[in-house]
Amino acid sequence: MTTKISFGDKLYRGEKSFNFVNNRKRWYSLSAILIIASIFALGAKGLELGIEFKGGSEFVLNQSGITVPEARAAMDKANVPGDPIVQTVGNNKVRIQTGALTNAQSTKVLNVLSSTFAVAKADIDTRLIGPSWGKEITRKALTALFVFLLIIIIFLSIAFEPKMAIAAIIALFHDVFITVGVYALIGFEVTPATVIGFLTILGYSLYDTVVVFDKVRENTRGIAGGSRYSYSDAANLAVNQTLVRSINTSIVALLPVGAILFVGAGVLGAGTLKDLSLALFIGLAVGTYSSICVATPFLAAMREREPAMRALAKRVQNRSARESGVGVVQSELADAVEASGVRGPRNQPKRQTKSKAGKGKKKR
Repeated sequence: MTTKISFGDKLYRGEKSFNFVNNRKRWYSLSAILIIASIFALGAKGLELGIEFKGGSEFVLNQSGITVPEARAAMDKANVPGDPIVQTVGNNKVRIQTGALTNAQSTKVLNVLSSTFAVAKADIDTRLIGPSWGKEITRKALTALFVFLLIIIIFLSIAFEPKMAIAAIIALFHDVFITVGVYALIGFEVTPATVIGFLTILGYSLYDTVVVFDKVRENTRGIAGGSRYSYSDAANLAVNQTLVRSINTSIVALLPVGAILFVGAGVLGAGTLKDLSLALFIGLAVGTYSSICVATPFLAAMREREPAMRALAKRVQNRSARESGVGVVQSELADAVEASGVRGPRNQPKRQTKSKAGKGKKKR
């Protein structure tokens, strides 16, 4: 009874393989294009920081039927400095964000909104954030990011090796930079929920990278003394062995995040969900790509520069040349014999045995 071998089993056994490591230049080129596009978006548009980071005032009207143009017209009457940001939140709320206002300016905005839309001042949610508090939030967010990266470097250096830690950190910066570039390109507002999303995708990308690196370590243990596989070959096998797991995990993670992004933020209009889900959706997809196509090929490139790995690659190359050379010689000999028409021992005339030769003599 024969059992059908799945595609994942073929990848794990090495019967099927995608050459991720040796095609590293192709992935580097794709990543370079994405990073250049992110730099262009950041330089041209920049990040739209929320009032939690830059400071300002926020007014939320808890009444249905108010449109964005009507709210903008009311803010024009209040004559506040700058260009206010007016957005709908859900089905019955309108959020207005402005720059930093004095108490007198804030009171004027409340009076205009209350009289224009016949809403009691108590029903208008007001939040005033000073610029110093916004700077403090920014400083704490950056501090949390650097502490996270430092802990990761120390952990990976102890649990695996320093070069794996370097490759993982490069992949993390790759993921964050591209995600930030998408935010700048789309123009979504960066809020504390966005920072939470960034930290979450860092954790997910690191988790996926560590799983692949653990398999790389298993495949390359004691490899320097052999001659069958180079470090790049063993690392590429590890990527293929974990490929199905990485794809399945990413799909399972992207489905609920996509539902939050397109249903929660797009249909229901939940602004906080939009900030969080977009960072998660972009980060999860880019994190899976970087774990497979950036982190492991970069690790292999660093390890292949070591003298021991160079010697190993040379032995593997020489062995392959010898094996292919023996095959070529055997093939050429077979072709030469067939072309000359010389047959083997089966086509030679049969020799007479001693018994048959003796019988011939007696007859004479």
